Amino acid sequence: MSRTIVIVRTGTANLASVRAAFERQGLGIELTQDPRRVADADRVVLPGVGAFGASMAELVERGLAAALAERAREGRSLLAICVGMQLLCRESTESPGARGLCVVDALVERFGGPGLRVPQLGWNDVDAPPHARFLRSGVAYFANSYRLPRAANGWTAATAEHGGSFVAAMERGNVLACQFHPELSGEWGARLLARWVEESG
Repeated sequence: MSRTIVIVRTGTANLASVRAAFERQGLGIELTQDPRRVADADRVVLPGVGAFGASMAELVERGLAAALAERAREGRSLLAICVGMQLLCRESTESPGARGLCVVDALVERFGGPGLRVPQLGWNDVDAPPHARFLRSGVAYFANSYRLPRAANGWTAATAEHGGSFVAAMERGNVLACQFHPELSGEWGARLLARWVEESG
């Protein structure tokens, strides 16, 4: 199996930290906007920084949306980070009218509550169930104003607390989706990436 990680160049993400995290593990990196490469690769990463609607529009314009959705539905090796995780969902209150990849039939919502700091920016505890394949409990780095309030059917979810419980990450098959940034989450995040690389595909 290839030791190359294919990272989707979305145009709305800072790829440097994601790329560096995998390079530190001795892995090759390939950046792509080619839907055929996304469909054929052993392992694909969908990073995301920015708005749900703008990110989704970029994927649609470049023909990447269908390839990513099919890969996720089939449970093939895919890591979705931050907004990348939100794009797996049906829609988000951040961008009314914009449709996501619809792999997860769920609505992404803005954090809310009296006195709650938004965006959530910094370290937070992640609570993972003992039967999770990739996920473990630990402390991760978050930078988000929107979140998935509850776990979707068929997905194993880890949770965190910020104005109430929300989905910090979820997994199904070889798909791992993280609201936090594993590439910025120190040794704990590095071990999570290593598990996904070694055990998915």
